[in-house]
Amino acid sequence: INWVDSRTIYIGHKEPPPGTEAFIQQRFPDNRIVSSKYTFWNFIPKNLFEQFRRVANFYFLIIFLVQLIIDTPTSPITSGLPLFFVITVTAIKQGYEDWLRHKADNAVNRCPVHVVQHGKIVRKQSRKLRVGDVVLVKEDESFPCDLVLLSTSRDDGTCYVTTASLDGESSHKTYYAVQDTKAYNTEKEVDAIHATIECEQPQPDLYKFVGRINVYMGNESVARPLGSENLLLRGATLKNTSYIYAVAIYSGMETKMALNYQSKSQKRSAVEKSMNAYLLVYLCILISKAIINTALKYVWQADPNRDEPWYNHRTETERQRHLIRAFTDFLAFMVLFNYIIPVSMYVTVEMQKFLGSYFIMWDDEMMDEELGERAVVNTSDLNEELGQVEYVFTDKTGTLTENNMEFIECCVDGHVYVPQVICNGQVLPDAVGMDMIDTSPGPDAREREELFFRALCLCHTVQVKEEETVDGIKHGIHQGKSTSFYISSSPDEVALVEGMKRLGFTYLRLKDGQMEILNREDEIEKFELLEVLTFDSVRRRMSVIVKANTGELYLFCKGADSSIFPRVVSGKVDQIRARVEQNAVEGLRTLCVAYRHLSPEQYEEVCHLLSDAKLALQDRDRRLAEAYDLIEKDLILLGATAVEDRLQEKAADTIESLHKAGMKVWVLTGDKMETAAATCYASKLFRRSTQILELTTKRTEEQSLHDVLFDLSRTVLRQHGDMTRDTFSSFSGDCTDYGLIIDGATLSAVMRPNQDDLNSGNYKEIFLEICRNCSAVLCCRMAPLQKAQIVKLIKASKEHPITLAVGDGANDVSMILEAHVGIGIMGKEGRQAVRNSDYAVPKFKHLKKMLLVHGHYYYIRISELVQYFFYKNVCFIFPQFLYQFFCGFSQQPLYDTAYLTLYNISFTSLPILLYSLIEQHINMDILKKDPTLYRDISKNSLLRWPIFIYWTILGVYDAIVMFFGAYFLFDNTTFTSNGQMFGNWTFGTLVFTVLVFTVTFKLALDTHYWTWINHFVIWGSLIFFVVFSLLWGGIIWPFLNYQRMYYVFMQMLSSGPAWLSIILLITASLLPDVLKKVIWRSLWPTTTERIQVSGETKTPATATRVSRRDANCADVSIHSVRLSIVGSFSSFHVNLKLKHPFLFCHNF
Repeated sequence: INWVDSRTIYIGHKEPPPGTEAFIQQRFPDNRIVSSKYTFWNFIPKNLFEQFRRVANFYFLIIFLVQLIIDTPTSPITSGLPLFFVITVTAIKQGYEDWLRHKADNAVNRCPVHVVQHGKIVRKQSRKLRVGDVVLVKEDESFPCDLVLLSTSRDDGTCYVTTASLDGESSHKTYYAVQDTKAYNTEKEVDAIHATIECEQPQPDLYKFVGRINVYMGNESVARPLGSENLLLRGATLKNTSYIYAVAIYSGMETKMALNYQSKSQKRSAVEKSMNAYLLVYLCILISKAIINTALKYVWQADPNRDEPWYNHRTETERQRHLIRAFTDFLAFMVLFNYIIPVSMYVTVEMQKFLGSYFIMWDDEMMDEELGERAVVNTSDLNEELGQVEYVFTDKTGTLTENNMEFIECCVDGHVYVPQVICNGQVLPDAVGMDMIDTSPGPDAREREELFFRALCLCHTVQVKEEETVDGIKHGIHQGKSTSFYISSSPDEVALVEGMKRLGFTYLRLKDGQMEILNREDEIEKFELLEVLTFDSVRRRMSVIVKANTGELYLFCKGADSSIFPRVVSGKVDQIRARVEQNAVEGLRTLCVAYRHLSPEQYEEVCHLLSDAKLALQDRDRRLAEAYDLIEKDLILLGATAVEDRLQEKAADTIESLHKAGMKVWVLTGDKMETAAATCYASKLFRRSTQILELTTKRTEEQSLHDVLFDLSRTVLRQHGDMTRDTFSSFSGDCTDYGLIIDGATLSAVMRPNQDDLNSGNYKEIFLEICRNCSAVLCCRMAPLQKAQIVKLIKASKEHPITLAVGDGANDVSMILEAHVGIGIMGKEGRQAVRNSDYAVPKFKHLKKMLLVHGHYYYIRISELVQYFFYKNVCFIFPQFLYQFFCGFSQQPLYDTAYLTLYNISFTSLPILLYSLIEQHINMDILKKDPTLYRDISKNSLLRWPIFIYWTILGVYDAIVMFFGAYFLFDNTTFTSNGQMFGNWTFGTLVFTVLVFTVTFKLALDTHYWTWINHFVIWGSLIFFVVFSLLWGGIIWPFLNYQRMYYVFMQMLSSGPAWLSIILLITASLLPDVLKKVIWRSLWPTTTERIQVSGETKTPATATRVSRRDANCADVSIHSVRLSIVGSFSSFHVNLKLKHPFLFCHNF
């Protein structure tokens, strides 16, 4: 742990000269990155600890130990074997997943890096890098750890970097070398540097760094400040610079990238929580059964006539030891009824999740031809959670959009120019080359138009890279010169300069302070670049001051319309404003361009203002802003441009589907507010009718945060009259749709209000209340950890909704890890997000199928699996409980040991596993077409308590029918045809036979989607049971110490009444459930059931045909429903038509 608040680094591990103040050398971690959970040594203990934290596993361990210690009615193998199987299967699965993480980590940690040692370049593995090493990084390599830049291949000591994998921006950013070391350009020179760096201890803020470097020259030392412009972060990539030398200051898990990860915690799905709750209920039932039976046993034995027979009378001491006897009896009953807790359910669920996840990987519709990538499943534990999502948090750049800017049009003095296609690299002559939407301009306008084009060619910070090819792709437009292409910190600027190139004005280069342009007549024009007034997010504009060959001085300014229009004194403002607004509505990114002439005197004044502001040590930013404000005024408006960051294919359609499915979509982005808002309109997150509420720095500067929050909540709640938004309110016309926009700074204020503010405590509550009533929320200018904070805030709100986060860069990792389900997009921004996600898809559009189809199916399947498991175990153990009343509570088992052990392991396990893998209650196409079906299963609706209680009651009913049915039928038919009597094992076997057939048929009735595999497994299980019983009772097994089952099964089948009773009891057990289904479906059908019926009753009205396999469905209930519905079909049809207009193309 670093106790000190700053660290000192010796560059190249050289001690500072004597006489300088002494530093304590700290120990720094190596450069290993660890994302795995286990190591080879701790895997077994850690994994076992995690598994035994599960209620069921721990419980079975206890039962197993009890069976070993005391004399119990059943063998320890009956609970030990299933438990061992479960633990092993789970451990293998988790171990394999962690091994894959180790592999990914090793690939990163073994990456070669070049280090300067004793004036030579040495290759090392990345993990062996130490703090203080001087590293050489070449172009297009990524930085192995956090480095301070010492020198670069460029004379001015700058280098260009893309930080796409960190903050999602694919633009080039400029970083600066330390002034005193930038001249050292070779290994020998760099090795001679003698300096120390003092800086803060590592912290996660990507944009903040404070330090200083002491360079020792002979006897004196020079101290220079270091800021974030000198710090190169791990994960960023060097661009357009041949090489750099830099010194490592934060390594391994202390790099800013690693600190922005959140720890990987075990994610648990909602279904698993329900399962644990149900288990506790069953545990209570079990304990109460055991207590009742123990108590009744002693009541029964209290009667002297019912004590042991005379030859087995208990001694006095035995009679005294009541308590110990009672306790062992209690434990023995616990073991006897223990099967009511289904241990094999956990195995089946694990297998269902593991095998089920392959359906996502095998899905051809979720494959991307371009990338050649399929969907990936990193964690299969959360499959069913995909069907429960209520909030979707998505990144914008690269997730919703393609991260490619394209110049669309420009408008000069009301004339619109759209660059046409370029033929053979030649820009066509003006008349054809430009699509003149308005009439063509006169000579005066022609001059303005050229001035506009020049302004855009000069007012930017684009660099030109001359190169034949990059990654084998030709860039730029070939015009008989070497091919060049543009790079810049803002992709918009590149799009504008390329757009100008297509309109005939080509920006060539910046050389010795001269900007060179190739105009339409193929003449080179030179402008001297005097000042650049850089862009910042508060001013939202940038300017350049240039001097033409003629000696004229121009100030060209471009920026957002809201920051340019107020400063304009002349120009065709109204036409241009109208065009800008129209473009913004179409979701294009718009900029306005203006200029002003400067006289030499004015220029002198400008220089004076700027140099004063730049030299100020205090308030430098504020003074620069004031100077810029004075300079950029009295402008003449020239025109506007429109650039498009194309949305990913089908992004808008996907968002619309998610909305209809009842999910709330939030966009969390580091981008500017206007750009993000435009994207939100384009992707249909905000509609034209959406009323936008702003909670931004701009607004909180005008009035206090407290007032803004209360204003917004009043607006929202007044509209809703305190009604919460539900079901279809977001689509109904009479209800205003609200969209909220919030920025990072305001969010921090909401999350951590000032201490002195008295009402600050409930800001979060009010903020959540506002968000809850908005159909869409946009958060812009977010830092990576803030994204995670927002997800956490929503997760912890009082409804505890299920959240899903989607992103594609390392800046989205913390949000992906925080959400219940994290999805990575295989974008252009590295593989960070994909590695840390639970699922990864190639494109945003694949989210629709993943949630609406796969998620829906997974949830339906697993909820049936859980309920069915509890049901079949109640049916299994309740007869055993009833049997105790007829055997003097002597802990006599009703079933044979083999039946006890194999019931859950083999007789009834495969059919439900298969059901939970391939069941499709509704055809896939319908689920995709009608997202509202997703609402039917929201909020864990199939695992609610009423449904659970229904299944339990059904199980108890079936058990009573089986037990008493067999009991009364036996009463009358005491004799078989040859006069032999049936014994207790025959009775148990009869009950067990009815049981196995009943629970298997119950599953067959619930199956909607029949394939040959279903038939094979369901009927195969029953045949296996019969064959096993014949074998088990047909041979004398030498290894058994008893032969009580010998010939029992055959003897039972040789009796006619036994056959009759089996058939009767199965029918009686299944009848109530079938009746309940028929009545419920005809009186109160859910949307899903209506669609199932419309798929069944093939009327000419059904436009969406369900596949033939679905129609062959063997669901008795549906066939019966068909009968009960024919009568009321007209009303049903009208009802259905309102809910699902697309299902019907014409009336009956």
